[in-house]
Order: sequence, then structure tokens, then C-alpha cells
Amino acid sequence: MIISGKTKITGIFGWPIEHTLSPLMHNVAFGKLKLDYVYLAFAVKPSELKEAVGVLRVVNIKGFNVTIPHKEKVIKYLDKVSGDVQLIGAVNTICNVNGTLIGHNTDGEGFITSLLKDGKISLEGKKILLIGAGGVGKAIAVKLAQRGIDRIVITDKIATKAGKLVRHIVTNIPDCCCYRAPFDEKRISDEIKEIDILINATPVGMHKGDPCVINPKLLRKNIFVYDVVYNRTTELLKQAKRIGAKNLGGLGMLLYQGAISFELWTGKKAPIDSMRKAILSKFK
Repeated sequence: MIISGKTKITGIFGWPIEHTLSPLMHNVAFGKLKLDYVYLAFAVKPSELKEAVGVLRVVNIKGFNVTIPHKEKVIKYLDKVSGDVQLIGAVNTICNVNGTLIGHNTDGEGFITSLLKDGKISLEGKKILLIGAGGVGKAIAVKLAQRGIDRIVITDKIATKAGKLVRHIVTNIPDCCCYRAPFDEKRISDEIKEIDILINATPVGMHKGDPCVINPKLLRKNIFVYDVVYNRTTELLKQAKRIGAKNLGGLGMLLYQGAISFELWTGKKAPIDSMRKAILSKFK
């Protein structure tokens, strides 16, 4: 890759950001299609988000991804947002169109694509327990609610966040049965007995030594476990494998949401196979 004055810059804001595989995935994709783009990672503190977004416009950066903890707070600094963002309330992709910053959300669709293609399961009629009502949880909940599931139960350590997301789903997608469950072991135990799919949409598991997001004794063999964390095999996934439950980590979601972002920035079809090989090579 040769960087010049014509090279278009893309990248990602997050705090922390050292774990991200997005630069590897996107730079391989740019190289595969011989595009004069580069993708960089920037550690942006929450207190510096407004200034960081302003830089995108000033130096005409082509586009950016936004990750934890900025996905919700970044919206107020943008000029426009897509219909998905209006419904979800979180942004993970920004496009700079002649100085106008437009927010998109590709997380939800990336998750659904991963679940269907990699997990090879149908969603119609399924009962789901979602742990985490932050930016990623919002995107997942909205997209699941649009897919004809039987019900989605949402829980979060911050009860008000889960309650707010449930009210949002009930108001905007009334055909979906959705309710909040307190984040306590007894209630989670009761809910797990009834579900088909368990989803961890929290950062728990991202760091070495993180515990299982729930008591592993509550897991059952006949549920499908999905953990959005992608930089390591989380304790939740280890315990799911131990009991023989079908499971997926977040690499597929990373791949597919990244491919949609890539296409928004470049107008080109993302080279999915090359992007997948790039991120899988990190774990070999």
C-alpha cells in the first residue's frame, strides 16, 4: 500500500480500541480491490468525542466506524442519520458526503446475517433472551423484532436501560412480544428454560480474565448461544462448548457489518472472502 495525497482515509473511533480487527479487515479489502484507501484506528476518550467528530469534517475523512462507548452519544454531532439509526438510536458507521456527516447502523444487519449464514438457524417463532441494552443491544433487538420472532426478553445490569429499550420496541414494532427481565440469577434461570437463543450484547468477555456474563450452570444444551465479543473465546462460549450447545462468537457480525460499511464508503461490493480470511488469520 502506497499512501499519497490522494489516499482516502477511513477508520474507527473507540475507547478502548487496541483490540480492534477492523483495520486488518478493511485494509485487506482495499488492497484486494486496488482502492486508494486506508483504514486507521483512533483511541477517542468520551470527553473528546465532539472534537474528534469535528475533525472528520474539517480534514474531509471519507468515513468512520464508531464503537464502544460512542455509538449513542455520537448521534448529536452528526448532520443526518439513516432510517435504521432513527429506529435503533445508535450509530456505528459515518459517511462524509461533501462535508455532511451521515450516520448509519450496520450492526443489526451484520448480526442477522451472521446468525442466518454462520449459525444456519431460522428466526421465525424463536424465543430470545438478550443480555445488554447498549448500542449493540439496541441494533440487535430492533432487527430481531422485525424478523417474526415469537418474543424477545431484554435484561441489563442497568434496569432503566433495558426498560427503555423494551418500551422502544413495543412502541415502534408492536407485533413483536418484548418485555424486560431483571438481571438476577433467579429470573434469568426462569427465562433460559423457555428460550431458543441466548445473546450476549455486552462487552463482558472482551478482556482476559472476564467471567461468564451469567452463571454457566444456567446454560442448557438445546439453546443457541451467540456472543458479540469477537477478540477472544469468551467464558460464555467456553461453557456453551463444554455442554455441547451450539454457539457463535462475534467474528461473523464484525465481518458482515464491516462489509456493509465498506460498501457505503466505496460504492464497491465488499470482498467478503478476503475480509474473512484476514480476520481469521489473526486467530491461527
